[in-house]
Amino acid sequence: MTAPPTPTPSTGYDPVVARLLDADARHVWHPYDSMPSVDPCRLVESAEGARLRVRHRDGGAIELIDAMSSWWAAVWGYRHPVLVDAVRRQAHDLSHVMFGGLTHAPAIDLCERLVAATPAGLDHVFLSDSGSIAVEVAIKMCLQFWRSRGRTSKHRLLTWRGGYHGDTFGAMSVCDPEGGMHRLWSDVVASQVFVERPADGVETPVDPSYAEQCQTMLHAHIDEVAAVIVEPVVQGAGGMRFHSPALVSMWRGLCDEADVLLVLDEIATGFGRTGTMFAADHVGVVPDVMCVGKALTGGMATLGATLCTGRVAEGISAGEVPVLAHGPTFMGNPLACAVANASLDLFDRGEWPSMVTGIGDGLRRGLAAAARIPGVRDVRVLGGIGVIETESTVDVAAATEAAVSHGVWIRPFRNLLYTMPPYVCTAAEVDDIAGALVAAAGATCDRRSG
Repeated sequence: MTAPPTPTPSTGYDPVVARLLDADARHVWHPYDSMPSVDPCRLVESAEGARLRVRHRDGGAIELIDAMSSWWAAVWGYRHPVLVDAVRRQAHDLSHVMFGGLTHAPAIDLCERLVAATPAGLDHVFLSDSGSIAVEVAIKMCLQFWRSRGRTSKHRLLTWRGGYHGDTFGAMSVCDPEGGMHRLWSDVVASQVFVERPADGVETPVDPSYAEQCQTMLHAHIDEVAAVIVEPVVQGAGGMRFHSPALVSMWRGLCDEADVLLVLDEIATGFGRTGTMFAADHVGVVPDVMCVGKALTGGMATLGATLCTGRVAEGISAGEVPVLAHGPTFMGNPLACAVANASLDLFDRGEWPSMVTGIGDGLRRGLAAAARIPGVRDVRVLGGIGVIETESTVDVAAATEAAVSHGVWIRPFRNLLYTMPPYVCTAAEVDDIAGALVAAAGATCDRRSG
């Protein structure tokens, strides 16, 4: 394991940094935080590779390895020359234009490439602003598909507990209604149908009784369920749980039998994170609708996409209202599309599978020590994802400080310390990330036991 980066010496006081941090505390409302914030933010000055340069009030600075890939998006790290050049060239030609009635090469190329990269049959692409909006579009597609066929009673979705699909209202409705972060809105969001969460473990076979439960629930609501929506193989922000890819095949079979649409939310799992390009590729399942985002642009710009089959598109277009009534202002933004194409260029080089495998191998080795810490419930790794699950809620402040002291940035939640490192991390950086997570687990478990 390498030593943490040497910090830039303090010069005593930096009025510019101090002013920015003070203004941040007064005016900036950060995600999942109170206003004013209980814990002050750190000021990121710049970033390169897998590292963030963080400035302090005293004039000093430190580099931190970003173990989160900026919430799982910056898979190629920061300032990657291919991505930077794509943005620079596109900004010179066309930074934005409305997508209604107009089109442009970056969007056309991107949609064509997404169709080629995703499971066969997903032939149509609706571009949007973010992952949450991609889910909103998917929900609207499914509901409108059935309305176009005169089946207006099919207005609900079925999913399993433990899931997370975003923070907008439609997406919130299919997140876990009790254990999730959106239970505050249970009396406001649409009422959906939930089955128990799947069994943990990628190698855990599908329990016939669980499959029967899912089938029974689906058929009990067959007249009102428009679609099943799940995160394939990995439940992300709902709990960082891994489940058998065979469960994705199970849902495909049940949906076909019941004539219900299947939506796969690949916003977190897409673009190599689980070891295959998309999690659905583990079992060769083709959904009716698929959502992607996050790593789509390599973390350089916000962009989401909802893909669907010809059956879904033709069904909507044959209805009384023959258009999908959705149109984000920045839909198909040329800058975002250009950098997404550049990111796909990097995937096309074919180096990412070995990168993800190397990250997974390093995390397995490095996180193994956490299993011996009293208060740690589970340690698990899949693809480029590493998780330490504790028995009690993580002391976020203590865990964060422990990781920062090891030169690593993490963002724990609930009882989870986890990492999704940039694919460009070196073996030494992966070792540092694992060591920092183990230290964070020790710090929070010691604090709780004390």
